[in-house]
Amino acid sequence: MHGRPSQNRLSSFQSRISALLLAMLSTMAVIYVAGRLWQDAEDRVYLIKEIDKRNSQGRSAISVDDTLKIIACREQQKKLSAVEMELAAARKEGFVPKSSSKNEKDDSKKKLLAVVGIFTTFGRNKNREAIRKAWMPTGAALKKLADEKGIVVQFVIGRSPNRGDSLDKQIDSESRQTKDFIVLDGQVEAYEEGPKKMKSFFIHAVESWDAEFYVKVNDDVFINIDVLGATLTTYLNKPRVYIGCMKSGEVFSEPTHKWYEPDWWKFGDTKSYPRHASGEMYAISRALAQFISINRSILHTYAHDDVSAGSWFIGLDVKHIDDRKFCCNSWSPGAICTAV
Repeated sequence: MHGRPSQNRLSSFQSRISALLLAMLSTMAVIYVAGRLWQDAEDRVYLIKEIDKRNSQGRSAISVDDTLKIIACREQQKKLSAVEMELAAARKEGFVPKSSSKNEKDDSKKKLLAVVGIFTTFGRNKNREAIRKAWMPTGAALKKLADEKGIVVQFVIGRSPNRGDSLDKQIDSESRQTKDFIVLDGQVEAYEEGPKKMKSFFIHAVESWDAEFYVKVNDDVFINIDVLGATLTTYLNKPRVYIGCMKSGEVFSEPTHKWYEPDWWKFGDTKSYPRHASGEMYAISRALAQFISINRSILHTYAHDDVSAGSWFIGLDVKHIDDRKFCCNSWSPGAICTAV
C-alpha cells in the first residue's frame, strides 16, 4: 500500500521531462526553420539585385547591325582558330613563315569599296574579251584598281553539269591565264540555276572580301568604273541599301511563256512582282550580303535572279534606291552602264 504513491510521483516526473524535451526540440526546430527562411530571403534579395544590376547594364536592344557584327566576329574567331591549328601543324613539319612587310600588312587590313561580279557562262569568251578590252583592267592594272580605288572585278561562273569535262577545263585554263575568275565549285552552271548562282556569288564574295558593297553585273553590260565608284561612295553612310534600276512587272503563269514563274500563285490575284532592281546590274551593301550568307539555307529562289534578290529584302529595314544611272538600256551622260 505504501509503494503506489512513489510510483505515481516517478511517472509524473517522467511526463514533465518528456514535455520539456519536446518543448526544447520544438523551439530548436522553429529557430532552425526561421534561420533558413531568413537565409533564403537574403539569397533572393542578393539574386534580385544582381539581376537588376545586369539588366541595367544591358538594357538597350541589340540592333540588326550589331547582331551581324557579333556573328562576323564569331566566324572570324572560328577561322582564326583553324588557321592557328594549321600553322602549328606546319611548324612541326619545319615550316618557317616569311616576315611580311609593313605595307603588306596594311594592305591586307584595307577595306574595299566594292566587289563586282560579272556573271558569265560557257561559250561567252568573246563577251569576256570585249569587256577586258573596253572597261575591265587586266594583269597588274586589275590589282592596281583594287589597291588604289578599292574595287575588285571578277568574272563569275559555276561548274559544268558534267563535272571535269571540256567546258570546265576551258574555264580553268582561261582562269589560270587571266586570274580574273570566281569559279563557284559547288554551283552548277545552267540557265535555270541563275538565282542560285547569284546567291552563291554573294555568299562567296562576302566571305572572301571585306567590302562596303557587292555588285552583280551581266557579261553583256559595259561599265564606267569611275562613275560606279563615285556613285557608291555617296551611299556609304547608309548601312542597308539596295541600289539599282528599280522596276516591277507581270508574273507569267503559262508554262510555255519565256518568263514563266512556277511560283506565280504566290504573287496574288494581280500577279505582279514586288519592286526589285533590274538584273543587268545592281548593288547591295555589306549588311545585306551578310544577311544572304547567314540565311542561305532558308532564302527561297524564284525563276529569276533579280526577283529573288528583291524578295529577300521585303520586310527588312532596307533602303531601296532607284538610281537611274544603273539603268543599262541606253547610254546617257553620267550613266554607269550600258547594254551591248
